[in-house]
Amino acid sequence: MKDKSELISYDDIVAAQQIIKNRLHRTPLVESSYLGGLAGVKLFFKLELFQKTGSFKPRGVFNKLHTLDDKEKQKGVISLSAGNHAQSLAWAASQSNIKSTIVMPDTAAESKVKATIGYGGKVVPVKGNLLDTCLTIQKEQDLIMIHPFDDPLIIAGQGTIGIEIIEDLPDVNMVIAGIGGGGLIAGISSAIKAKKPVVKIIGVEPDGASAMNQSLKRGEPVHLKTTNTIADGLAAPFAGHHTLAHVKEHVDQVVTISDDEILIAMRLIFERCKVTAEPAAAATLAALLSGKINIPKKSKVVCVLSGGNVDMARLKTLL
Repeated sequence: MKDKSELISYDDIVAAQQIIKNRLHRTPLVESSYLGGLAGVKLFFKLELFQKTGSFKPRGVFNKLHTLDDKEKQKGVISLSAGNHAQSLAWAASQSNIKSTIVMPDTAAESKVKATIGYGGKVVPVKGNLLDTCLTIQKEQDLIMIHPFDDPLIIAGQGTIGIEIIEDLPDVNMVIAGIGGGGLIAGISSAIKAKKPVVKIIGVEPDGASAMNQSLKRGEPVHLKTTNTIADGLAAPFAGHHTLAHVKEHVDQVVTISDDEILIAMRLIFERCKVTAEPAAAATLAALLSGKINIPKKSKVVCVLSGGNVDMARLKTLL
């Protein structure tokens, strides 16, 4: 993306909302007075972990699949993912009778791999570069690429969360969302800034996977050689061209936090809200409590809980 004319519009997000509204849940927005009190704000959680497949990802996937013609659908689709996009693509593709192949790291949580296969996806475990392997298979088998985040249609689908937040909490002051590749925050920020420009949008990355933060500093997408975080949903090794452009335009601040901070937030959400947020989701509360964001007291803040797909064996070690 080279200029503002290439950013998605509010109309693009409204169009996506019409496509997905009868196929996916409108997730609840709930207040947590105790956790909000810790930060001196009125805190609300957008519970995307109650979405189909356990994360926000099907929103963008359905919007993208809707644009494929019959010939493309017959070819099948391919993508790369550590877990949540893999599950959502496998499920959504199966709903449309499309074959799906997903390249996943060989270290991916066993529960996410099994779920992807259970939804009808073909999983290709890879030790090395996921993108290179994905592109090779795509070319060899003539498949249609469904990018996990760097696609305007994916971004527009994720932006439907922003519409729902504004409708449910018109006087919101701040929204905090995690950043992996950036599709989630690109979409949410596009929707909210179009209607409520004064709302602050804050992005969150783990210290061990800060591709977007580094990309903002360099002025171009950065590819990380390695990532190291418990938040696999935020461990994308690169930022996208599309997502970086949207973050530059609409996001007010990107903060990085430690895995220890994420774990504390994860436990607090589990104990006080009785929901199991995966580390990538709990990162938003961690950022709120980190002291790195300037938040006026009594502000109305929404933390997006992006997913709840935690491997049960791993959950024991985390909590």
